[in-house]
This record gives sequence, C-alpha cells and structure tokens, in this order.
Amino acid sequence: MEKEIGQIQKNEQTNILLRIDDFGGNRGLTIREFVTSDRYTGFTKAGVRIKAADFPKFKEMINSISEHEMKEEVNAEEHNKTPQKKFVKKEVKKQEVDEEIPDY
Repeated sequence: MEKEIGQIQKNEQTNILLRIDDFGGNRGLTIREFVTSDRYTGFTKAGVRIKAADFPKFKEMINSISEHEMKEEVNAEEHNKTPQKKFVKKEVKKQEVDEEIPDY
C-alpha cells in the first residue's frame, strides 16, 4: 500500500513528501526529499521513516507543538538562545621579513 499524504516545497527543485507505505513488509510513515532537476528526478537519501508502531508517539510529539512556538519571528532572549555571531572574512597581508644570515 502506498498513499501520498502531501508535500511541502523546500526549494525550487526539492519537495518534502509524506506518504504511508509498506517497506520490507512493514507499514510506516515516510518523510523524504523528492528532487526534480535536469540531472535527477526522484527520492533522495535524506529523510526518515516512522514505523507504524511508533506513529502514536510521533503524532503525540507533533501535536504537542503549539502554533505560537512555530512563529517565524522569535525573540532569542525569550527562548534562552544566544544570537548567532556574524563572521567577517578578512584578508591578512603576508609580511616579508629580511633575515640576516651570519657569515661563517
């Protein structure tokens, strides 16, 4: 049995697909990336499979997430997170040093 539940666009070439399937005789929920490009069209290795027996726990975890927690604008202090540091690439000039060689 294969039943596609839905998909979410990740970027122009990649969608995240959710489907119920039987793999190796075991039913489960598969969440995988599906790529459509000139070079390759199909599933990638990126993804996860939730066994049918573990699905109730997975569903419970997903349902425990509130809409408020998933808002895009999150105050870093509100969630005790340290803001990300920004790094600037700097060019370092190589210094030439004249070294005196002793006469022997």
